Amino acid sequence: VSPAADPAVISPQDPTLLIGSSLVATCTVSADVPLRAEDLYWTLNGRRLPAASYAALGPSTLSVALARLNGSRQQSGDNLVCHSRHGGILAGSCLYVGLPPEKPVNITCWSKNMKDLTCKWAPGTEGETFLHTNYTLKYKRRWYGQDNTCQEYHTAGTYSCHIPKDLALFTPYEIWVEASNRLGVAVSDVVMLDILDVGNGRYASRIAPNRIRLFRSHSPPALKDFLFQAKYQIQYRVEDSSEWKVVDDVGNQTSCRLAGLRPGTVYFVQVRCNPFSIYGSKKAGIWSDWSNPTAASTPRSERVAGGCDPKGGEQNTTLRRELKQFFGWVKKHAYGCSNLGIKLYDQWRVWLQKSHKTRNQV
Repeated sequence: VSPAADPAVISPQDPTLLIGSSLVATCTVSADVPLRAEDLYWTLNGRRLPAASYAALGPSTLSVALARLNGSRQQSGDNLVCHSRHGGILAGSCLYVGLPPEKPVNITCWSKNMKDLTCKWAPGTEGETFLHTNYTLKYKRRWYGQDNTCQEYHTAGTYSCHIPKDLALFTPYEIWVEASNRLGVAVSDVVMLDILDVGNGRYASRIAPNRIRLFRSHSPPALKDFLFQAKYQIQYRVEDSSEWKVVDDVGNQTSCRLAGLRPGTVYFVQVRCNPFSIYGSKKAGIWSDWSNPTAASTPRSERVAGGCDPKGGEQNTTLRRELKQFFGWVKKHAYGCSNLGIKLYDQWRVWLQKSHKTRNQV
């Protein structure tokens, strides 16, 4: 046989078929090879196919009939091979048997720093296509942008992609996912979002043609960009009560003096924040989760007067001193909307209880 000649040819070569399809393939031996149709046999993924499925279509051509094909056992295709009687491989073909991709669903996006975007999605209700399926996340500015393609895949799981920078603020984006394989292309619904909507650790996902769901899953990052400030809310409750009282007029101050507290009482305090633009964006911000509760105690014999006043007076009560330490830490270590889980007061409360116990025993 000439080195440039193939000993046999299989037809069709590397076909793509839907699950449940049937196929008749033929193996034709080259005229230079001293083999006849009866000298040949077939294997599929290394398993010999029954002679009952063969048919001689000429002196040097043997066919095989495959019915009701299942999905490919591997995404690179199933191996259909024509052999000589002694087991030598004469020719091979890959069978790609599967399904076209489904429309990707449940697109979910979030931003960590108001400059990036990470999105996840699900491959469809069934998911498995038995063929290699490529997913491409695309995005553009809503009214005048051109299509862009995300480049950093698998950053938050199998079906995810990260856009690290160059996203505009105060601009709605259209986000969608395209799925493609050998049998077709499917495109998800478009999710419309603004980076401000999904910043601060929040998520947006499409749940209906005209609705976007917003939710959180983790503590928000610091908003150190000069474009943003944060406004705060405080809530507090007595240790043995489940009723929280909310202080709304904190504004963007990071310290506050609470009023009307009972003396000698342990209170739990929480803070949450909401980013807003110093340039006066009209978009409503989204409140973060409440911080972890922090314990503080009022003095036993003093009743603290006054409202939520960031400036405060000169009165040097124990509560005022402790609250100033608390919110001073927020300002120093948790700029903007960073994690407000503070352990300082938990340690202080243990010390306070031990101190009271010792005093009562004297």
